[in-house]
Amino acid sequence: MIDPRRRPAAHRGVASCSHECVPSWSVVVPAKRLALAKTRLRPLTALLGDGHDALVLALLADTVSAALGSELVAEVIVVTDDPAAAGLVRDLGARTVADVPDAGLNAALSHGASTARQPAVAALSSDLPALRPEELTAALEAASAVPRAFVADAPGTGTTLLTAVGVPLRPAFGPGSAEAHRTGGATPLSGRWPGLVRDVDTETDFRAALALGAGPRTTAFAVHLRAAR
Repeated sequence: MIDPRRRPAAHRGVASCSHECVPSWSVVVPAKRLALAKTRLRPLTALLGDGHDALVLALLADTVSAALGSELVAEVIVVTDDPAAAGLVRDLGARTVADVPDAGLNAALSHGASTARQPAVAALSSDLPALRPEELTAALEAASAVPRAFVADAPGTGTTLLTAVGVPLRPAFGPGSAEAHRTGGATPLSGRWPGLVRDVDTETDFRAALALGAGPRTTAFAVHLRAAR
């Protein structure tokens, strides 16, 4: 397991964005159609009418904003067929591509990666509202040392970040994806990046992300939610 605090000597004490050994990255983020996204969070948003869509978009916006803020990220590509999601992330500065395969998450990620303008490509979950740009920078810097790497989610079974440098991404997201990526040859990464591992699938996850300090859109949604209750 690679720890970014023990990165190669050539990387120590050098600003990542100015060092030729550390590549710039294309980050691919999948965004489902809103009607199909984050269904386990619907009980949380039931009081708000159309609040479910607002929550999904808030999670996406804070994730994309954090990725765009990383000094190692040259572009963020959002793979989506949802007009609202596409318009939102384009306003933030991301590029969108349609989910041409329309064959599930992994096919969408592979398609997005095929459009990347950088040789270093990362797949990032769309529900990381507590992600900080510096956390993603640290993880991508660590990932630069190996052909393929991944970051497991907080429980340790899922994956929030999968990276590939000059090789195919080969995503295997879904139940047990951490083990699937490990057995597929990707190197597990560890580090102090609590926002990167805290994806949001349930109300418990949502509250944990808020406790870490979620981005502005998710925080505003939480305030609205509390007022509705």
